[in-house]
Amino acid sequence: MLRNFAFSIALVVGTAALGLAAGTPVRPKAGPVEVFPLEQLKPGMAATAWTVFEGAEPEAVPIEIIGRWRNMWGPGQDVILAKMGGKAARTGAAGGMSGSPVYIDGKLLGAVSLRIGAFSPDTICGITPIGLMLEINELDATRPAESRQLGTVQARAQYPMPGDMLQKVLAAGANALPEAPYLTPIEAPVAFTGFHPDVLKEFGPLFSQMGLKAVQGGAGSALKGAKPVPGWQKSLQPGDAVSGVLVSGDMSLSALGTVTYNDGKRVLAFGHPFLNLGPVDMPMSKSEVLWVFASSFSPNKMGNATEIVGSLRQDRHSGVMGELGRESEMVPVEVTVRSLGDGNAVKTEKKLSFNVFVHQKWTPQLMMITLFNSILGLNDFAEEATYRLSGQVELDGQQPLAIETMMAPTEAPIPVPLLLAGYWADKFNRLYGNAVRTPKLKKVNAVVDLLPERRTASIETAWLADTEVAPGSEVPVKVFLRPYRGGRVEREFKVKIPAGLPKGEHRILLSDADTLNRMQMAAGAANRFIDLNQTVSLINQERSNNKLYVSLVESRPTVYFDDKKMPSLPGSVMNVMQTGRSANRAVIATGDTAREQMALAFDQVISGSYTLRVTVK
Repeated sequence: MLRNFAFSIALVVGTAALGLAAGTPVRPKAGPVEVFPLEQLKPGMAATAWTVFEGAEPEAVPIEIIGRWRNMWGPGQDVILAKMGGKAARTGAAGGMSGSPVYIDGKLLGAVSLRIGAFSPDTICGITPIGLMLEINELDATRPAESRQLGTVQARAQYPMPGDMLQKVLAAGANALPEAPYLTPIEAPVAFTGFHPDVLKEFGPLFSQMGLKAVQGGAGSALKGAKPVPGWQKSLQPGDAVSGVLVSGDMSLSALGTVTYNDGKRVLAFGHPFLNLGPVDMPMSKSEVLWVFASSFSPNKMGNATEIVGSLRQDRHSGVMGELGRESEMVPVEVTVRSLGDGNAVKTEKKLSFNVFVHQKWTPQLMMITLFNSILGLNDFAEEATYRLSGQVELDGQQPLAIETMMAPTEAPIPVPLLLAGYWADKFNRLYGNAVRTPKLKKVNAVVDLLPERRTASIETAWLADTEVAPGSEVPVKVFLRPYRGGRVEREFKVKIPAGLPKGEHRILLSDADTLNRMQMAAGAANRFIDLNQTVSLINQERSNNKLYVSLVESRPTVYFDDKKMPSLPGSVMNVMQTGRSANRAVIATGDTAREQMALAFDQVISGSYTLRVTVK
């Protein structure tokens, strides 16, 4: 028995507005409708589904009821098996038909949401009863435990990855196996509009893992922002095409489905989960269908999201619920990609503006996808090229986040732009993975410079003018680096010996960024309860890999605690830190203290380290 819920469906007697079983069906409209009782359902009954095959107007599809498959979704959760006729007999139960409303004698039965196997001569579908979909709005705001998680990496694992974001993409490709011929949710086609084909190749398996189908998209005009357009009140009638928007702007990502029910303010669609996120705040748009790709293996609607008319608010087991007229929060992003020639002169420049759906799991993924696409769209893209990234993230109530790095080709079978995109996404993953506070991103800016050759150099050796030094003096030093090609590079500089440095043997460390970053990053990762401002501070403290760092190393312990570095810490203070409340928080200590003296800028990726020994007289 249906309970009282916010979707108040009135049991009306008249069915003229929806059309009778006999005669030409009349397309359904928003408003109250009578529900067809499941106990009255019998094999052989004639029904009518509504879905869009072309344009924006839904068409009637004849349905023959096969029977009721009890407990298919779970205990007390039935699915109705049916055979589709008309145009659907040729196209199959295509991606994008999810949510197509099914009526018997003008009474709403449910939504087309599942299909069975592939290469079947008949178009057999599964229908989610409308009663299950109406339960969505009764649920609380907690995230369901069954929310889909991404896999662990199984491919290319022997190569270093910039955080775990890229590993998830590669894992999806490794685990993309053909589906068994069971009744499964109809894949929602995710239209990649304004994206390079290589983006679909790399990230398509990731979406497939989530029950979505990545398809090439196109649009007559860019989908801008998240504000509902005028006239949203009359949009998304039952049978209309609807999309959840993940990215909008100069490039867009949107998942296509069909509206099942509209009470005038809220709509139900899909008949199965979209991303299974539970409570959600995602832009919802009207859509148009260009055509239906008929296929015995993987039929799909090819369409575009057109105009924002509201927001998806629930993404649940039996469907999605959206609210018309509501504006969703999105992250505005601007990316500038430049191709540089000799002397770092800008040859070409491309600027992109877009908005990204806000979610702790999906925002980092979408940041990775959009940056990767931004780079591939440049004609100057080449295999042997180096990429220099500088970015800034403005956060509400926090200091800005500054990001800087370079990526050059390696022997790993992974495109360098993908490695760079993984590095970029990992910073957002750390922000949204904060266990204390959720970040609010106000604006994101990134500049990517494309340099015309592989720019890498490793620290080979160094030379010291005099190994015996006096406190307060300056010591001339030479360092030699070996580039990827060509003769070695020499750089000369002076190291200031502090006046208070005690007598005895000390070390001058010449190193890359990773050598100095390692301990502090480990300390931050060891404590998952650091606050958001500490996470931002840790990221901002990371050194850039296009510099050579000169440090004076003393044989005194350094303690790393959260985002703090405490050099030359006395043992008594360390003991106090490890007692009381601090005992439950990780403290990492090293036997040396490296006091950074200077950073020498190079327009190359620097790797390696070298140590010089000096004696203070």
